[in-house]
Amino acid sequence: MRSPQPEGPCMSSPSVVPASPWRQRIVRGALWFAAIAWGVLLGAKVFDLVVLAGAWSAAPPASLRLLPYGAAYPVNTGDFFIPPSALLLVATWIAVFSGWRTPMRYRRWLLASALTIQVVLVFTVASFWPMNAALWAIAKGAPGALQDQAGIEALVHAWLRNDWLRVIAATVGFLSTLRAISLPFPDAQVVTGPASLASRLAYAGCVLLLLAFVAYFVSELL
Repeated sequence: MRSPQPEGPCMSSPSVVPASPWRQRIVRGALWFAAIAWGVLLGAKVFDLVVLAGAWSAAPPASLRLLPYGAAYPVNTGDFFIPPSALLLVATWIAVFSGWRTPMRYRRWLLASALTIQVVLVFTVASFWPMNAALWAIAKGAPGALQDQAGIEALVHAWLRNDWLRVIAATVGFLSTLRAISLPFPDAQVVTGPASLASRLAYAGCVLLLLAFVAYFVSELL
């Protein structure tokens, strides 16, 4: 007579194994890169918002001549912000993927940093790129550009408000990364057994979507 076999959750119950040294090195390295990138980008964004945006938003539409890319300010700020932002996005998700088997008390800080930069960049593409195009059209006097004074001021105020939201989000991402670095890497990791085909396909799909977004985001430099 065959002995009964375990069924249900018992067959896939998680086990705890020692942490992988190479995963630890990857996570810690990615976190240190992310912390430096977050700090540089956050400081630069505050300067951009207070000093540069403070100048071109002072008295629109006349002050819009000070917008980057214009004749009076022929500088592409995207050349500075886009490359480290894209690298930060990749680094934070590398930390998440490499540290996925760590306990949630540690993994949540990895996720907080990665999701924050992901949301910030999607918000940038969806909100700021159209507003930037509208502001530059006003500054250049392009056909079809917004002409109403109240509408122009509302657009400028919306840009400033949304940029402060980016600063707040970047602060959250920066602090989350610092918190992850300050915690000791967990000595053990949770293993639930071989990943299913569906899980592997979902993982590959997430990686491809991430790389596709990075390629699209960086294409703004071309």
